[in-house]
Amino acid sequence: MQISLRTLALLAGLLLALAATAAPRKTENVVFIVSDGLRWQEVFSGAEGALLSDARYNWAPVAELKQKYWHEDPKQRRKLLFPFLWGTVARDGQLLGNQALGSSATVTNPYWFSYPGYNEMSSGVADKRIDKNEFGPNPNTTVYEWLNTLPELKGKVEIFGTWETFADIFNGKRSHLPIRAGATLVDVNDKSPEGRLFAELYQTSTPLEGVDPYDSFLHVALRKHLRTHHPRVLFVGYGDTDTWAHTGRYDALLQTAHSFDAFVADLWKQMQAIPQYAGKTTFILTCDHGRGSGPELWKDHGTEQPGSDRIWVAVMGPDTAPLGERSHSAPVTQAQLAATVADLLGQDFRKAKPEAAPSLLPALAPQ
Repeated sequence: MQISLRTLALLAGLLLALAATAAPRKTENVVFIVSDGLRWQEVFSGAEGALLSDARYNWAPVAELKQKYWHEDPKQRRKLLFPFLWGTVARDGQLLGNQALGSSATVTNPYWFSYPGYNEMSSGVADKRIDKNEFGPNPNTTVYEWLNTLPELKGKVEIFGTWETFADIFNGKRSHLPIRAGATLVDVNDKSPEGRLFAELYQTSTPLEGVDPYDSFLHVALRKHLRTHHPRVLFVGYGDTDTWAHTGRYDALLQTAHSFDAFVADLWKQMQAIPQYAGKTTFILTCDHGRGSGPELWKDHGTEQPGSDRIWVAVMGPDTAPLGERSHSAPVTQAQLAATVADLLGQDFRKAKPEAAPSLLPALAPQ
């Protein structure tokens, strides 16, 4: 009997997946972090020269911006913008989604904007019903809601973010997940001097959008929270990269992207100093959607801005092989991230939700 090469490849892939699934997990905690609308172009190539030099999109002097963020070599340029991502994560983890190197990471929802993206990455399924950010409470069960029903994780799953709509995306009324997002990021019960100062700064700062606080507020609140609370599953949603892009401020986008990298580095450092997390925690970094390209379309995203379906994913932790930037790798989708969160914790989300996309973990594990 002859067996085709294609059949052999499929069998090898199946055996690899089974082996990865059977392997004991070293991860005991998962931190899922999103930088809203941060393009794969900046992640993999750093600041874009044409946008950096366009006076329409920068209030800061071009010379000053180039001193901070520009290098002729894109590999050096991206390190200037994201030193933690291209230092620590690239050394100890993996990055997927560099389209120029044949690494494809895309959304599967047909809309290419925020709520559909957050639903897809959290529920494992693209839902065509969710066609606007003002959709309301999410009818889909997210992996976070499901994990919170498991006895070993009950009360150990938390949501933090700048966007008030996270209360709907994670359906707080149904899921009973602790969600601090938008105005509720401020803990009104914190009467300490630090808590009162935080509330005052929030109340007296002019928001860029609605009641959503700046990323810096989110990071300070989260850092304080982790001094006394140690969730095993944590979702963190930063939003400034999307907001500044929509305003057409490329200089501000670069600054907040650089700050995002610093926030992730600081969070990693803080958690690695806590025994519960040290050596037992996986970070997953991504975005909810891409953006358009060129001198105008970079500011927005959606079906009218081609390329908005392209995302990026970075993973670092004890169950992820240190392969760095991936090239010519199998395509991955945003929908796979939900099952990946559960899989890292030794849980099978697809048993509860068969329609969810499969985990990425077999492709990330050491081979």
